[in-house]
Amino acid sequence: MSRPEEEGPSRISSRIGSGRRRLGVVVSAVVLVGAGGWFAGTQVQSPADAAAAHQAPKAGPVTVAVVRQSLTASVVATGSVEFASPRPLSLAGPVGSGTSAGADGEGAEQRVTKAPVAGTEIKEGDVLMTVNGRPVFALGGSVPMYRALGPGTSGDDVTQLQKALKRLGFDPGGTSGTYGQGTATAVADWYKSEGYDAQEPSPTDQQQLGSLEQAVSAAQEALLTTNSGAGAAGSSETGSSSTPSPQSSTDKQVHEIQVKSAQKALDLANDALSSFKATYGTKVPAGEVVFLPKLPARLDKVSVKTGDTPSAQIGTVTSSDVVVQAAVPGTDAQLLRHGMTAQLTTADGKSAQGTVDVVADGSDSSAATDSAATTPSTTDDANSAADSTAAVQVRITVPEPGPLAGEAEAAVKVTIKVGASDGKVLTVPMAAIHTSSDGRARVKVERGATVTDVHVTVGLSAAGIVEVKPDGGALQAGERVVVGE
Repeated sequence: MSRPEEEGPSRISSRIGSGRRRLGVVVSAVVLVGAGGWFAGTQVQSPADAAAAHQAPKAGPVTVAVVRQSLTASVVATGSVEFASPRPLSLAGPVGSGTSAGADGEGAEQRVTKAPVAGTEIKEGDVLMTVNGRPVFALGGSVPMYRALGPGTSGDDVTQLQKALKRLGFDPGGTSGTYGQGTATAVADWYKSEGYDAQEPSPTDQQQLGSLEQAVSAAQEALLTTNSGAGAAGSSETGSSSTPSPQSSTDKQVHEIQVKSAQKALDLANDALSSFKATYGTKVPAGEVVFLPKLPARLDKVSVKTGDTPSAQIGTVTSSDVVVQAAVPGTDAQLLRHGMTAQLTTADGKSAQGTVDVVADGSDSSAATDSAATTPSTTDDANSAADSTAAVQVRITVPEPGPLAGEAEAAVKVTIKVGASDGKVLTVPMAAIHTSSDGRARVKVERGATVTDVHVTVGLSAAGIVEVKPDGGALQAGERVVVGE
């Protein structure tokens, strides 16, 4: 019987290696299964764990840091660019008779023959417009034109006219306030230099002058005739008898009365002629001059056109000075003072500086006093609260308007600096300020797990930020103050 063949060393080694490989695969599989179970276990939560994970965090105060910084307080508003000192413009009366005079010397119905032009700069002596072909001049003066000026008139308006004539280079011979021959000559020369004829006496005036002169001549002739008749009667009486008869004495008395009457008639005729001559000559009709307090001025608006009757307001005139009108809440207006600087900026970036000129509070002090005496305090408090939010008009002058000069009616942003801190100061939001029952201001400072009250003195505020000075208790930049819960 044959014996099995014995295994060699190489075959034994092969079998051992194969067994080790099978063992490694089994171990690796076990490790992977264990790792997968661990991972799955970490990702699986119980219902209690899931509910705990979705709970809101524990509530705590909302805080912000105390900041040390420079603080500037400003009032910001929207305003509009306007020209200063607006005033209505109208004619005080008719212009001269022009070329279509009637029997009474006055012209036909007044019609604008050359209308004024809005936006025109008005200088002294300029012709604003023409009516019935006659000019309407602008002159400087604070007394408005209210009547015709001519020989015999006197007053402040005449003085204004004389001074204006002198400024224009036509010397009236003085500024006494009485319109004399020198003033009449200056007026005639002034009109002629502008291409117009001054207003001379009308046909009615000329006719009246002739009538008065004839009346004087007739009175003189009547007096001479009466005197001649009295002389003849005296000679007759002397030649007939040395003792006059009663009839002759009566005739003499009659003649004396006639002479006195004729002399009185002559005196009256001379007085009438002199009075009329005192007002006879070159005149300035009431509608041919407009006195303006300040020149040059600007014709802002025009309300008449060619062909209209200038019987009402013909336009609005302003000074050439630029102003800005703004409306600010009453609480902000209380911070404004005359002379404060205002920065003015248009929507397209143009800017200029102005000065606060007028802050109109819109209140009547006497009415307020009466109300306080008769109205309960609760009503006063309500009125005060309402007034604090009511808009207040603020006027800002712009001495050097620069780019704003041509921006009439444009909207501008107005920024007025009303205060600034003295260097860098501690600041907190307004929401961090609390008031104690004793009326003292305080802030709540978060320090670790506790919140501490620190009393403060409130200073300058701007844009929701306020300056604080700690009273006793320390407060440092970087500490956090409570602004909400």
